[in-house]
Amino acid sequence: MTDNYNTATYDYIVVGSGAGGGTVAARLAEKGKKVLVLEAGGDPKKLQGDNLAFPGEKRLPDDYDVPVFHPFSTENEAMRWDFFVRHYETESLQALDPKYTPAEKGVLYPRAGCLGGCTAHNAMITVYPHNADWDEVAQITGDASWNADNMRKYFESMEYCQHRPILRKLATWLGINPSRHGFNGWFQTEAALPLQALAKDKKLVAAILDSALKAAGTLPNFFERLKWQIEGLADPNDWRLVKENSTGLRYPPLATQNGNRHSTRERLLVVQQKHPDNLTIELDALVTKVILDENNRAVGVEYLKGAKLYKAHANPSKQPGEPRKVYAAKEVILAGGAYNTPQLLMLSGIGPKEELQKHGIPVKHHLPGVGTNLQDRYEVGVVNKMTQDWEVLKGAKYASGDPQYNEWKNENKGVYTTNGAVLAVIKKSFEERPLPDLFCFALLGNFRGYFPGYSKLIKDGLNYLTWAVLKAHTVNRAGEVRLVSSDPRDRPYINFRYFEEGNDTQGLDLDSVVEGVKFVRSIAKPLFAQGILTEEVAPGKDVQTDEQLRDFVRYNAWGHHASCSCPIGADNDPMAVLDSQFRVRGIQGLRVVDASAFPKIPGFFIVSSVYMIGEKAADVILNG
Repeated sequence: MTDNYNTATYDYIVVGSGAGGGTVAARLAEKGKKVLVLEAGGDPKKLQGDNLAFPGEKRLPDDYDVPVFHPFSTENEAMRWDFFVRHYETESLQALDPKYTPAEKGVLYPRAGCLGGCTAHNAMITVYPHNADWDEVAQITGDASWNADNMRKYFESMEYCQHRPILRKLATWLGINPSRHGFNGWFQTEAALPLQALAKDKKLVAAILDSALKAAGTLPNFFERLKWQIEGLADPNDWRLVKENSTGLRYPPLATQNGNRHSTRERLLVVQQKHPDNLTIELDALVTKVILDENNRAVGVEYLKGAKLYKAHANPSKQPGEPRKVYAAKEVILAGGAYNTPQLLMLSGIGPKEELQKHGIPVKHHLPGVGTNLQDRYEVGVVNKMTQDWEVLKGAKYASGDPQYNEWKNENKGVYTTNGAVLAVIKKSFEERPLPDLFCFALLGNFRGYFPGYSKLIKDGLNYLTWAVLKAHTVNRAGEVRLVSSDPRDRPYINFRYFEEGNDTQGLDLDSVVEGVKFVRSIAKPLFAQGILTEEVAPGKDVQTDEQLRDFVRYNAWGHHASCSCPIGADNDPMAVLDSQFRVRGIQGLRVVDASAFPKIPGFFIVSSVYMIGEKAADVILNG
């Protein structure tokens, strides 16, 4: 190779600025390494564009800043990337999903193409994974650094917990911290729904809480009932509860800072300001290939310079982009997520040789696990219509200038400081399940999953209460990511192979979701009796038998935590893409640090786990 990569300006090139890439890049730069972050999108607070769901409304940066605007940010053309995924290979099955978009041959799966990646538009829910998730990685790989006790150290080092003030004082003044929260990190967490946000609906919320408490059971005795927490609901991220798997009624903490979204965008910009010589961020840079030398060592990347080049963008550019190359003296780190990381590996000649040969890509290293093992949660919404509007949403337009917006803007309080989630119940679908696998949470609004224009239901749903049923620890691991062409601007083919088309031969996942629907219906039943709820819109009164509920789940479920498509695994596992130190097997100087790296999808909401492996990867690199 004639390229002189030994004179590279950067020690590390990080591809992607989301939860994994932004975290590892910032930490490396803080520790004195010269890091280049390449991000295919722009800065979400500087972009301009019309929101397609609401033409003519200039919503940025509000869509980014305001927590409750997260659904609208996913439909804002200035930063959105739309993937359309298959849930089923069989067209007749896929067509039964009301969210199916025939013209795209798939179901909408929103992603964010901007600084911060999907941390720029997610729902910000921060729920710690189960300890068994980490212990299993340690067992699979034989690497004890993955055990749960050690992994908690990364959470402690990165968190800046703002929703447990008494515990913070104990930790700061006396060094007593049984919660193992972090109180000095960069990742700020706050209570999702302070009491004052729903003060106008106090009686309604009290009725929902009472019904949920009776269904979920009581809280552990050792948890103090703090007045500022909703009726004493416990913190699911407290280490004492984590060790007991946090079952019961909980409040969902959020990744916010003073009621504003807080993501890897802020993390990167703060570090860049403090260490301008160490951290370079290049936006509008679509990486197309990892450059390998004659020894299969990653020495740099090729990329296209230009805005909106990837075809997932809501309004992709017709310009070809300017081809560029850049080199790393030490390593290249891929952090494009569960779809784009396997795509980039395959475009670089790393992956299943049959797939590469099909698209005329020279095989650099046959790695059959790339793009396999794709996993996600299953989620459905049980949507109820209320007899009256939420008082807290009266006059809400979900736009700048309405009363709730002014309260958020001027007083840093109110419902817009939240993501719309009221409370959550964590439980097992069946007692014999090894871990709690259902996260059932109440939402202010009408939410039935993702389809073009879905956020209009939320905007118009001021008198709806949705119970979202999220099924974790899924058995099915048959999903895949495959190329549709050798053009790096094309979206890949993505198929999750739901239920009968997957490898859950006993139907355990399907039965668990059905149990979740039954459970949230049991919470809603007394609310109907009290005249608070007037109609179940979905699944609806005509869907009652187990088989009817199974069909409802089969054709209405969705997911939004795509993971595991480049899994860490044992040395003797031919399908393992990465070793326990995030290194791509068979390639030197190349790591993957994002949601694709997990062998099994951890916990309930994956973003906290991805942040943690970003911190762990930086630790591994710095001490390697």
